[in-house]
Amino acid sequence: MIIVTGANGFIGSNMVYELRRRGKADLLCVDVLPSIRGKRHPVRSAVEVDYDTPNPTTQWLGMGMLPDWLARHGAAVDAVVHLGALSDTTLTDRDRVWRHNLEYTRAMWNWATAAQRPLLYASSAATYGDGTQGYSDEADPRQFRPLNLYADSKHEFDLWALEQPAAPPRWAGLKYFNVYGPNESHKGHMASVAYHSFQQIRDTGRVRLFKSHREGIADGQQRRDFIFVQDAVDATLHFLETPASAEAPNGLYNVGTGEARTFEDVARAVFAALGRPAAIDYVPMPEHLRAKYQYFTQATVAKLVRAGFDRPMTTIENGIGQYVRDVLMKRAA
Repeated sequence: MIIVTGANGFIGSNMVYELRRRGKADLLCVDVLPSIRGKRHPVRSAVEVDYDTPNPTTQWLGMGMLPDWLARHGAAVDAVVHLGALSDTTLTDRDRVWRHNLEYTRAMWNWATAAQRPLLYASSAATYGDGTQGYSDEADPRQFRPLNLYADSKHEFDLWALEQPAAPPRWAGLKYFNVYGPNESHKGHMASVAYHSFQQIRDTGRVRLFKSHREGIADGQQRRDFIFVQDAVDATLHFLETPASAEAPNGLYNVGTGEARTFEDVARAVFAALGRPAAIDYVPMPEHLRAKYQYFTQATVAKLVRAGFDRPMTTIENGIGQYVRDVLMKRAA
């Protein structure tokens, strides 16, 4: 059995779909109870996974129930993919964020260490802060200064994990960069630029992007490393399929494309997928975001490539094209 936490979320639901596609039906899908009871299951609206058909090997469980479940049934578990977290970068309740993102992940680590089971967990590119110290997963992470509570909670766990004298036999902290793709609509304002661009074009025929408030960077030229969710899932599962070795050691790994693209590039890719000419307006960035805004992110991926995940990543033109045509347009019809 493989446990996937955050299974009803963005990357988590795509992870569940891909595991099932690969024949891994013996899953324990873990998420918050309101999400499970409400049967939001965003994966159903985007990819063909029917959560309502009884499946004796796929189960759902509330996040708070997992520690007790592991104490009773942990012997049946082969690995844990821990993607559940409070990911809103605007949250200000430190105790709540720490409880969900740091303490819960420590509990997963301690269980996986005692049981000697692989643990893959979601870190974040947000741990790198404003980028002045670079985006290398081979640098000393103690030099980074995250810009918000979400990023800080992920950063604190990364540092804690690296200091532990005992660890799971296979573990990796995946520093996801800007992921986009199916099943992200529930994220609201935290959904990708691609998703919001499509919604704005559908509603108004135009896209609104933030103006730049940094000297030397033109409006729309803020750059991020945008990665298609399928690539993020495949990179993660690579570590379930690859034992720890000198070439693929346990530790922190960037999950990005290695290429920064502009927000304007993303908007234009959405327009192209819709067969429309680009129409972009630039609006002031809200004051409360300006001091904590990443103007540039770009993963170094040499470590990921050395670990054996060396296939080309999907370009935004191809990834956004697939996302818009196969998912967003069908849902909007």
